[in-house]
Amino acid sequence: MKISVVEPLGVKKEVLAEKLRKAIGEDPQLMLWDDRKESDADLVERSKDADIVVLSNIKYGRTVIEQCPSLKMICVAFTGFDHIDMECCKEKGILVCNCAGYSTVAVADLVFALVLSLARNIVACDKATREGKTKDGLVGFELEGKKFGIIGLGAIGTRVAQIALAFGCEVSAYSRTAKAIPGVTFTDLETVLKESDIVSLHVPQCKETIGMIGKEELALMKKSAFLINTARGPVVDTAALVTALNNGVIAGAGIDVFDKEPPLAPDYSLLGAKNTVLTPHVAFASSQAFAKRADIVADNIRAWIAGKPVHVVS
Repeated sequence: MKISVVEPLGVKKEVLAEKLRKAIGEDPQLMLWDDRKESDADLVERSKDADIVVLSNIKYGRTVIEQCPSLKMICVAFTGFDHIDMECCKEKGILVCNCAGYSTVAVADLVFALVLSLARNIVACDKATREGKTKDGLVGFELEGKKFGIIGLGAIGTRVAQIALAFGCEVSAYSRTAKAIPGVTFTDLETVLKESDIVSLHVPQCKETIGMIGKEELALMKKSAFLINTARGPVVDTAALVTALNNGVIAGAGIDVFDKEPPLAPDYSLLGAKNTVLTPHVAFASSQAFAKRADIVADNIRAWIAGKPVHVVS
């Protein structure tokens, strides 16, 4: 059995190797790469002889897959899997599984880091303090009593709802599947956008969600409202968001995901938009999340070998 982990996963190599060896129950041939390379040529070189490939959010397309004749399983060490050519995997009978759940806590934490940064003007306060200034013009607001809208109520959206309730917010949600969560009011998308002081996105990227927050949706929001996106970049129309921010259609945005992966070019439009807090796709990245992910990767492989695969997305 040959396993290629084509990029580092945030834990020490020896720790990950031990977990994988325990998962298989024999001495597998492990290829653990120390750096992240995203070209098709590099990915082919790293996975051409592997039975199992492990990767996070590197694009893994048909050009690569077709040059990996031994490949039987792709373990995506990530929640989203839109970067994998699922149609090609289906054609070739390659099982794809993900690591859903490993970053639930980490992402929810960052949601409120972004919310509080905007609500209490943290970035501007830091700058003012360093420049010998006072709080003048920087008085923010409390979350208690604010209307917190959630779009997408999976595991992460649910945890965000619970934290928002703990802050004393009124929580409403729009989701394809209604859930019975005490304190959360289910409603339609338009109502969430119109009534919320804070709108937090937690939907996967798919055909139905790409561009779901555009000019018309932003225009429905309160002028005093904040938009938080820790989901996927293409869910929001970037050009429409920049226009809305600069024209005062909404008050601010906390954004961790973009329509391209960081590093962003200096002229990337959102970098110049008003009242934004931007982070470089870091919501999922905590030491605890990476440890959980390594365990899930090992469990996914163990389950597949046992003929009872879990976290299957193909």
